[in-house]
Parts: sequence; structure tokens; C-alpha cells
Amino acid sequence: MSPQRRHELTDDQWAALEPVLPPQRPRTGRPANDHRTVLNGILWVLRTGAPWRDLPERYGSWHTVYSRFRRRRDAGLWEQVLRTLQAGAAHEGTLDGSLTMIDGTSSRAHQQAAGAKTGATIRSSDAVAAAGGASCTSSPSAGASRSSAH
Repeated sequence: MSPQRRHELTDDQWAALEPVLPPQRPRTGRPANDHRTVLNGILWVLRTGAPWRDLPERYGSWHTVYSRFRRRRDAGLWEQVLRTLQAGAAHEGTLDGSLTMIDGTSSRAHQQAAGAKTGATIRSSDAVAAAGGASCTSSPSAGASRSSAH
């Protein structure tokens, strides 16, 4: 195998994942691309945030890698892999339950969580002003009069 790349699985990580994945050789049809190579391609896209079409050729066809990711997502395989790995770590006593992360980009908070009064209707211009944001209605002469007072 080639030297370890920063976005790829280590041998220990692969050893933990390999038994949880479907068999490498399908019962029918042509042989599947190497699971480890495809999984490393999936991880590359997820870690870099690059579009699927920009996947480096060393991981195979971007379409194959994306299709495998999508099919396994739709089948619930990634959740099953996570549960299996967590159960194994809990059994071994290596699961650290004190560390939990939530991706804030998809978390929504109620308006009241941001300090809004109960029952109040918030207009977008009021929310910007309350946050100290710039106002598009500020008078240009107000700034000029301040600068000329010096």
C-alpha cells in the first residue's frame, strides 16, 4: 500500500471497520471496487468539503464513490457502523461518553433562545438593529457632521 495520507484510514481504523462492512465480493455481478479505497474517497470528500467531481483519481471514479456513499446512507449502513463501533468501544471501556458534539450549522434555536420576548413579533430589521448591525437607513450627513466637529 502507498504511504499513509492525512485523510485516509489507518490500518487499525480499517481493521475495526472492515468486519462491519458488506462482503467485498458481491454474490452476483462484477467485483466491487476495493472497500478501503472507496471509503477513503468518501472520507476525503467529507473532510475537505470538496465537490464529489473533484475527488482525486486515486480513489476511483467519483461517481462510483458517490453512489456507494449514497446507497449505504439510504440503507442505514453508516448508522449501523456507528452503533456497532460504539457498542464495541463501550464493551471494551474505551467509549468516552463525556464528549458529544453537535454540528451547529443544522441546529435551530427558538427566537426566545436569542433573548426575544415571549409573544413578540420580530421583524428582520428589528433583529439586525438589536444585534448592533449596520443600518441601511443611517444618514450620511450624520457621519459627516461628527467628522467636522473635530
